[in-house]
Amino acid sequence: MQIHFRTKEESNRIQQEAFLKLAPVDRFYAFLDLMDAMKEFPSKEIDKNKDNFVIKLYKDT
Repeated sequence: MQIHFRTKEESNRIQQEAFLKLAPVDRFYAFLDLMDAMKEFPSKEIDKNKDNFVIKLYKDT
């Protein structure tokens, strides 16, 4: 295991270059894996009883 000390900009550039070297289908699967991993991160709960801004794209009947 190696430890590299880099700036944030350098680290982001290296990650982006590695991602862009992937084939398009592999990029898509990496994106799906990332979306699946996002489920594990804590998120803010939404109060459904609160009057939030809602956009309706249909007419109420």
